Amino acid sequence: MSNVAVIGSQWGDEGKGKIVDWLSEKADVVIRFQGGHNAGHTLVVNNVTYKLKLLPSGIVRKNKISIIGNGVVIDPWALLDEIKQLEKQGIKITNKNLYIAENATLILPLHKELDGIREDSKNTDKIGTTRRGIGPAYEDKVGRRAIRVMDLANKDNLSKRIDMLLFHHNSIRKSLGKKKIDKKKIIRDLEKISKNILKYSKPVWKKIEEFKKKRKKLLFEGAQGILLDIDHGTYPFVTSSNTVAGSAFAGTGCGPGTINYVLGIVKAYTTRVGEGPFPTELKNEIGNKIGIRGKEFGTVTNRKRRCGWFDAVLVKQSCFISGINGIALTKIDVLDQIKDIYVCVGYKLGRKKIDYLPSALKDQFRVRPIYKRFNGWMKTTKGIKKWKDLPENAKKYVSFIKRYCGVKISSISTSPKREDTILLENPLKK
Repeated sequence: MSNVAVIGSQWGDEGKGKIVDWLSEKADVVIRFQGGHNAGHTLVVNNVTYKLKLLPSGIVRKNKISIIGNGVVIDPWALLDEIKQLEKQGIKITNKNLYIAENATLILPLHKELDGIREDSKNTDKIGTTRRGIGPAYEDKVGRRAIRVMDLANKDNLSKRIDMLLFHHNSIRKSLGKKKIDKKKIIRDLEKISKNILKYSKPVWKKIEEFKKKRKKLLFEGAQGILLDIDHGTYPFVTSSNTVAGSAFAGTGCGPGTINYVLGIVKAYTTRVGEGPFPTELKNEIGNKIGIRGKEFGTVTNRKRRCGWFDAVLVKQSCFISGINGIALTKIDVLDQIKDIYVCVGYKLGRKKIDYLPSALKDQFRVRPIYKRFNGWMKTTKGIKKWKDLPENAKKYVSFIKRYCGVKISSISTSPKREDTILLENPLKK
């Protein structure tokens, strides 16, 4: 039985929720390994809709263990609110089915405030952040001044850690003409919620090793998408963590041999939220039509997503960088009523033709897509569950993506419903 990592393979919003939900039903342990509450999954189980931001998808199912790894940055207030909301929906959450890494970094109100100050500043380019403090929290983690879950257990140590944190933040705030942060208020606020967070605290690397020895099925759940990776994405218009499959190891404390199947979630077209380069973006009626049919609005932010043609160059690049073994292709039904469909198969950069997205931001904005045209199928694919029932032109479209990217198509999603899936390869049985 495989341990599977599920990775968004474009700019996020690929429809991971449905796929992870299907896999989490069959897994024993579901593990989040990076990101924060800036990423959202919408799950529908037994006709009940659950909106998750920090909690792993396994939390809504009985007899599953959910883990928030050390690679995640945690807003403790947002987490407790999310737990409270799920409990109102009848989900029981205890320290028996939820573990939080004791060495995970906390997001504090000062991080959210700094995020907003930067985004609103006239002296910096807008990155299009969710203003939830994710970036500043990761900065403090790398700067070795972060407050971590374990710090909540010792008041004296917490006080010293906050002194280090405020030395940095108050210097920044002074230069921006902002008020100094009140240390006593931070401590009071953290003391109020510390017990409720600490009861879930565990050395999760140790628990994962125990689960491996018991041959439990592990599902590693990524947030955002590979093209938002801090190293491999469209920098600086990226998130503040590594979103590639490799970060599952550092973000949980398990070795590379733990995961033996990487499933890349890929939308049948391309979308992006916020600023940054987007070579195949459609700023026209077709782009608007795709957005409406695909209900392209953010789960967390409700921001309208930018829409464009499928960029096979970028997906192939993602497959290489993350070692993707199989693609779960989602939302093919959104393209049902489009007569002429295009796929980007290369770029023009000046007079040169290239088959990858260059790292330089200037070049990322300059590249122009080279398209291959496909005849649309102009028939409904919604609800189809078997490959043989797909229209011939839809089969040609999917088969081309498989050939170009050099990766198997493991499943095709034909509606938001979990059961409306064409399963071609089961990653849990590889």
